[in-house]
Amino acid sequence: MKEIEHLQPMEIEKRSFEIITKELFEMNIVLPKEQEPITKRVIHTSADFEYVKTLTYSKDAVTKAKKLIAEGADIVTDTNMALSGVNKKLLAAFGGQAHCFMADETVAKLAKERKTTRAAVSMEMASKIEKPVIFAVGNAPTALIRLYEMIQQGIYRPAFVIGVPVGFVNVEAAKELIMETDVPYIVNRGRKGGSNIAAAICNALIYSMVKREG
Repeated sequence: MKEIEHLQPMEIEKRSFEIITKELFEMNIVLPKEQEPITKRVIHTSADFEYVKTLTYSKDAVTKAKKLIAEGADIVTDTNMALSGVNKKLLAAFGGQAHCFMADETVAKLAKERKTTRAAVSMEMASKIEKPVIFAVGNAPTALIRLYEMIQQGIYRPAFVIGVPVGFVNVEAAKELIMETDVPYIVNRGRKGGSNIAAAICNALIYSMVKREG
C-alpha cells in the first residue's frame, strides 16, 4: 500500500513536480531547458508521461510565445473550460486578455446558417482582435482547420497556435495542418490533448514569464 503524504495545499504542487522530475531522471529523459516547464506542467495536469514524446515545438516556440506575452498578446481559447483555466490575472499584468467566443450569439447564428461549427466561426471572430493573438485550441479540430484555411488564403495569420485538441475525428490531421504552416506552434501529436492541456500550456508560459520578471 502506498504511504499517504500529509502536505499543506501549497506544498502539493511542489511535491508533484519533484516526483515528475525524479521519474524523468529515472527514465533517462532530459528535456530541452526552455521546453521543460511547459512539458512538466502538461504532465502534472494529465499524469501522462507520453507527452514527453508527443508534445511538439516549432523552432524557438517558447521564446516566441514568451515575447508575445511580454508584449501584451491576447489568448483565445476554443472552450470556456480552457478560458476558466487560464490565469487571467497574471496575463493581465503583461497587458493581455483571455477570450472565448463560443457562447457569442453571433457565432452561434453564423455557425447554424453556414452549417459549420461554432469553433470554426469563433476563430474568425477572434481574427478581428486588433493585436497579436495566441490561440489555445484544446477541443475542436475544426478550429485548427479554420485557422489553417485563413492562413492559406492570406486572410489572417495567428501570432501563435497551441494545438492540442483531443478526440478521434480529424484531430490528428488538423494538428498536422498547423505544423505545415510557418506560424510558431506548440502541438501535441496524436489523439491526446484537451482544454485542461491547452490551459496548462498557457499557464506554464505565463508562470515562466512571472518567474523571469522576478
